[in-house]
Formats: sequence, structure tokens, C-alpha cells
Amino acid sequence: MIIDVPEGKDPIGYVWGEMVPGIGIPASGFSLAVYEHTTLGLREFEAARLRIAQINGCIFCLDWRTERDGLKVEEGFADAVTDWRTSDILDERSRLAAEYAERYAVDHHNLDDEFWQRMFAQYTQAEVVELSMSIGSWLAFGRLNRVLGLDAACVLPGH
Repeated sequence: MIIDVPEGKDPIGYVWGEMVPGIGIPASGFSLAVYEHTTLGLREFEAARLRIAQINGCIFCLDWRTERDGLKVEEGFADAVTDWRTSDILDERSRLAAEYAERYAVDHHNLDDEFWQRMFAQYTQAEVVELSMSIGSWLAFGRLNRVLGLDAACVLPGH
């Protein structure tokens, strides 16, 4: 960790809540909203989230699996996301979610008409906006935690 955290303080709570409460607390609310209010299916949600986790290298995010109604994606799903171009485990929506997450994070200037045609053949405009906001949250906050070395201490509030 590159941030000095007082002894006995939770690193995430201290950095996000005490150091910059005007930014960190609302950011935490946004981060939680992505999980609590999503309308996306579990598989496409996890495909995008895991692809960002893989790109960011966030230790916690790589180990975390979103659960809905007692269900999580199957073992090997993260490997399928890594190999989204060739994996036979992913359906078209999940494959597109992983592709979009990757391109959003590392090649957003080249999201071309061909990509958007494929995307809108599978997703509504509202779903694309929701997926974009989710990806933005994971990219920003997972990367922040990784860069500052907080990812080894990260626990999502309420979990």
C-alpha cells in the first residue's frame, strides 16, 4: 500500500471515507449502485466486470464473483472471459460485454460503426448506457484500488 493508513484503521474505509469523504463516500455509493440496481443479466455483467478486473489487475476484483439469488457464474468463466474471442462458453451478449469492456478500457477511440451495429443487435440503448456506467465504475475504482495498493484489503461494503 502506498497510502499511510493509521494502525487499526480499515484501509478501504480510511481512504474512501476519511481521507476524501466528499468524493469517496459518493463514489462508494456509485460503486454499490452498479451492483444493487443493475438490470443486466449475471453473465454479461460478470463478463464485463471480470474483463476490467483482468485489465486492471485488481486482486480483489479478480477473486470476487457477483452473486444473484444464490447463483454465480460457473468455474472457468473467468478463463472464458480472458479468451472471449474464441471461448465456446460465452453467449453472444457475454462475448460482446467482454469485448466492450476491453475496448472501453484500452481502445475506446476505435469503437467503430461495425462494433456498434453488433452491440445494438444484442443490447438496447439503455443497456448500453448501463453497461458503460458499470464498466466506468469498475475501471476507475478497481484501478484506483490497484494503483494505491488497496486491492489486497478491499471488501465491498455490505458484503
